[in-house]
Amino acid sequence: MISEQAWADAQCLWDFQQMRHELRPCSVAMGLGSHDLGVADVAVDMYRRGLVPLIVFTGATSRTTRERMPRGEAEHYRERALELGMPADAVLVEPNARNTGENIQFSRDLLVERGVDVSSVLLVSKPYEERRAYATARKLWPEVDVVSASAPITLAKYVDSIRDPHLVFDMLVGAQQRLLVYPQQGFLVEQDVPSAVIAAYERLCAGGFTNRLITRG
Repeated sequence: MISEQAWADAQCLWDFQQMRHELRPCSVAMGLGSHDLGVADVAVDMYRRGLVPLIVFTGATSRTTRERMPRGEAEHYRERALELGMPADAVLVEPNARNTGENIQFSRDLLVERGVDVSSVLLVSKPYEERRAYATARKLWPEVDVVSASAPITLAKYVDSIRDPHLVFDMLVGAQQRLLVYPQQGFLVEQDVPSAVIAAYERLCAGGFTNRLITRG
């Protein structure tokens, strides 16, 4: 059973991670691989709304997805998009990235290779990783305009959809830790983090939601 305090702290991190960017037309959408097929759904919706002419799905597998998505996250995303009616020629697959930095770098390289002119990217991620994805893209691809997007869903409904609250809380904590420590390692731009968010993060760590933390070296 997860305590009310833990739920409140997770909500604090959830709210902070959401960028609430105003959606606007972009050169390409980039769907960041994960355990959540909802990322593909959102990217397809952006295409249908005329916000992007092309989608890149990026991601190999991880310990979370190797059983759920044995053919690779990007490939499962592509299959989902085609099921939803996406034309195959409007979908590119980048199958090798194993972290957010590689998602950005490898997708950028693929788009250059394909001769796609990119001035802006609609970055589609899980709802609790919008800010981390944005900060990574701003560091690694500073010359493009970045718009963050995710499924418009509450924390409670998202947990119900994933059916694994501990996984979601662990992921929230892991995303927040990376926002705090990765700027010093050159992986993403620094973000101002309110003290209330830091306190919520520390309480969740103390409560045992540490399965997605990285070791500080």
